Amino acid sequence: MATRSLDGDMTVDEFKEWLRRFDVDRDGRISRDELRCAMRTIRTRFSGYKSKRGINYADADGDGFIDDSEVDGLIDYAQKSLGLRIVAY
Repeated sequence: MATRSLDGDMTVDEFKEWLRRFDVDRDGRISRDELRCAMRTIRTRFSGYKSKRGINYADADGDGFIDDSEVDGLIDYAQKSLGLRIVAY
């Protein structure tokens, strides 16, 4: 899988599509391990601690996973805590 630089903007749709590629078990949700793998491909040092924080930040229903309805929270976390530039267009 190709890596992506953090130097450019990513649209919300691109972020969602990129994230879906890491849903290894195809259950429609992103686990902590899947999130950690996703962030490593864009050269973000995303430790277990940070992946747990990202899940906790965005996981509105508390099930330990990020589903489609919670991706906006993950986008917010990625922008605030990881410096990703995710734009609406």
